[in-house]
Amino acid sequence: MNPPAGRARAALVLPVAGLLAAALATAPGAHASPRAPGTTYYVDAVSGSDSNNGTRATTPWKTLNRVNSAALAPGDTVAFRRGRAWTGSLLLTSSGTPAAPLTVTAYGDRSAALPVIGGQVPECVRVDGAHWRIGSLRASGCQWAGFEIRGSHTTLTSVRADNNVAGVSIADTAHHNTVRDSTLVDNNRMSVNTPGGWDDSGAFGVLLNGDDNLVTHNLITGSRAVSYDFGHDGAAVEVFNGDRNRVEYNIARDNETFTELGRGPGRTADGNVFAFNAVTSVHPASAFLVTRGAGTGVGPVNGTRALNNSVNLPGPQAQGWVCYAGCSPEILTLRNNAIRTGGKTGYEDGLGADEDAGVYFGAQTQFQLGPGSVHADPAFVSASDLRLTGGSPAIGRGVPVEYATDIVGDPVSGTQPDAGAYQFAP
Repeated sequence: MNPPAGRARAALVLPVAGLLAAALATAPGAHASPRAPGTTYYVDAVSGSDSNNGTRATTPWKTLNRVNSAALAPGDTVAFRRGRAWTGSLLLTSSGTPAAPLTVTAYGDRSAALPVIGGQVPECVRVDGAHWRIGSLRASGCQWAGFEIRGSHTTLTSVRADNNVAGVSIADTAHHNTVRDSTLVDNNRMSVNTPGGWDDSGAFGVLLNGDDNLVTHNLITGSRAVSYDFGHDGAAVEVFNGDRNRVEYNIARDNETFTELGRGPGRTADGNVFAFNAVTSVHPASAFLVTRGAGTGVGPVNGTRALNNSVNLPGPQAQGWVCYAGCSPEILTLRNNAIRTGGKTGYEDGLGADEDAGVYFGAQTQFQLGPGSVHADPAFVSASDLRLTGGSPAIGRGVPVEYATDIVGDPVSGTQPDAGAYQFAP
């Protein structure tokens, strides 16, 4: 894992939206007219025109440039027509407020495909402002990110990102953003892929460079690409320089790694939590979690917690969790995880991680099991269905954690929860 090369991470000054609605930019020769906040603007790449006022589905705008130049006010909505595609970048520079966020959504026939934004541009959708609600949009085939979030308090809901370097990139300036209920599939391109130097980087479902963000209830698949340096590289959720992020209740399939953590010089990537995720992969050398101590140029990474994750990685070189270059309890804490691999269940060096109440099954275990942990088959329903079957050693093995529900919303016992992402339901 290496920091994405060529990506400027300079501090951003977020535009502050006024309390009064700004006048809508109009076509040459037209007169600006006052409008109330909360206006919806429609965009149709086929039947629209940038000379329209955009305020009705029958008079939509046409291009991304028209949207990018609009003076949007708190409470406004931009609606893209389903079944349409735009080449270029959607640049969202305005800001909403907590009471009146700005919105991007879709309109039209609900049986039609999501509106698509993409092409040979750095970002399909870039959010520089704050307080956006973005949903029902597809970002595909861009040179860097499907969605690049640089501001704060933005929520992506029910979006799709595919065939980018990063499905979602949350920049180091970004904080308190949410990615939820979305599909991030086959973000399988590298930003750096050169022989030698151990600097290859790319294939991220979500890249977290910022702090205090939430990644929850997403489907993340296919984050994997060929790498000169590593053979293959990629992660469902990569954390680099991001603190206190929460990654929970996600389903991850066929990624090279579920998560890897690191930091640059003078930076931190501390206090991140991975909880109630269900992780499977058919790739031969896949891994669940990789973190490190101070004995490497991208460590130490402190205070990572992995709670109630279910993992099935049958590949012969697969690894559950890896804590190296000076592992210690301050680096990694694990509780209530159910991990089955065809290779190593876990690896630690140094003082070792703080591990307990887990169930592990694999060809090799290179860590000290906690007092409440066991080496036994967790007895998942199947290789891809990680619910527990009756008699599983994961049932009742866990210790209390701060989560009240499991990955499907079933209650978690306060005193003897089951290990893994799913509480047993006969």
